[in-house]
Amino acid sequence: MRSGVDGCPGALRVHPAADGGLARVRLPGGALDRPRLTALADASRELGDGFLELTSRANVQVRGLADGAERELGARLRAAGLLPSDTHERVRNIVASVLSGRDGGGLLDVRPLVAELDAALRADPGLAELPGRFLFALDDGRGDVIAMRADVGLYATRHDRFALVLAGADSGLRAGPDGAVALALDAARTFLRVRTGEWRVAELPGALPLAGPREDPVPVPAAPRRTPAGRIAQRDGRTAFSALVPLGRLDPAPLRDAEEIIITPWRGVVIPDLTDVPHFPGLVTTPEWEGLTSCAGRPGCARSLTDVRADAARARGPAGGLPVHWSGCERQCGRPADRHVAVVATPGGYEVRLDGTARPGGLTATAAAVATTRRSE
Repeated sequence: MRSGVDGCPGALRVHPAADGGLARVRLPGGALDRPRLTALADASRELGDGFLELTSRANVQVRGLADGAERELGARLRAAGLLPSDTHERVRNIVASVLSGRDGGGLLDVRPLVAELDAALRADPGLAELPGRFLFALDDGRGDVIAMRADVGLYATRHDRFALVLAGADSGLRAGPDGAVALALDAARTFLRVRTGEWRVAELPGALPLAGPREDPVPVPAAPRRTPAGRIAQRDGRTAFSALVPLGRLDPAPLRDAEEIIITPWRGVVIPDLTDVPHFPGLVTTPEWEGLTSCAGRPGCARSLTDVRADAARARGPAGGLPVHWSGCERQCGRPADRHVAVVATPGGYEVRLDGTARPGGLTATAAAVATTRRSE
């Protein structure tokens, strides 16, 4: 059983990393319009290391903050509308189908529900007690985010119906668009009532005691349907450009002219509503970066045994279609929620694991060569 309060950083609760303070800014649905992106870019350049670090929940982090800089950062975020609640800022963890309402790939547009859920979450003082790792997911039926095994998920099964999915399993409870947010928040309140220290629904010893008529469960995707890289046609005739950000470290300067960007949970960026697609330096669409992620590693993290970002970059390449996550220690921060290859630094070198089991293979030849070298010096 968990003990104590989770240590997830926020915009106001800054984590003291080896390279300075680390602040995490929640972005419900991952969306950033131009004024907010500009505010974040300026804050990172003037207060941090100049980059935005993308997380596996479509949030962003500012690294390299000096002592006390969180006060100035908080003031800037409030002015930009990125910090609408000091009390609830760490619990606004909401992922949503990335291109919902734009490309016709889903059953309905979940963007209004993102705003509704965020507002209702902040309006309930009791929900500020949710752990910082508690996650909501709104999936329009395409299966891109429901497979993240969020604590509370709404998965569209028809254009007028959502299934309530808890820790990746369909509960059998249903709601229409008008009642979906209320159903999701009822599940969150029930979690707070019954938990005895757990941070996630999956950690509870039993099912959440939720009332209501139930339908037969539907299958829930086990692996996210990630947004493909490249140009994507929108229903309105315009284009969305989807790209990866190598190892999640984004230089925001080339994106300042974009009217909106959407951070994806796989550490990518989608720029929607384009009439033409200019070149965006720093964004990539080549397959060798697909599914490749890592923790911060050295020098940013004192716990890390090595510079995992450098090693991961040298070893990039597909691993049998599975995502590959490189970690500098056994905590494996930022690892994907779905099935993946884990490359974990140990005092004796890297271990390659699949489903928690050490494996002798599973990577490209280049990756295996890097992974078997000693990295504890």
